[in-house]
Amino acid sequence: MPPKYQARRTYWDSQRIQNLRRHLRLTQSELAEKLGTRQQTISEWETAMYQPRGTSATLLSVIAEQASFKYEASPAENKEKA
Repeated sequence: MPPKYQARRTYWDSQRIQNLRRHLRLTQSELAEKLGTRQQTISEWETAMYQPRGTSATLLSVIAEQASFKYEASPAENKEKA
């Protein structure tokens, strides 16, 4: 049995989500399909109306790591480490 994939926990803010989507060269609709959600949900994340939680946040992390998406820690993550 293959080892379980462990994505690191990431705070997904609107800018980071949009940067990931652009890095992947996907439209909001294409990213939504990949995540099993609606295009409107992606739009709401990118405009900071809502933030991804639970499985959606984990899937974003998995996709980011598989795509070698590089990003800086957000201010919220830096506060958690302090």
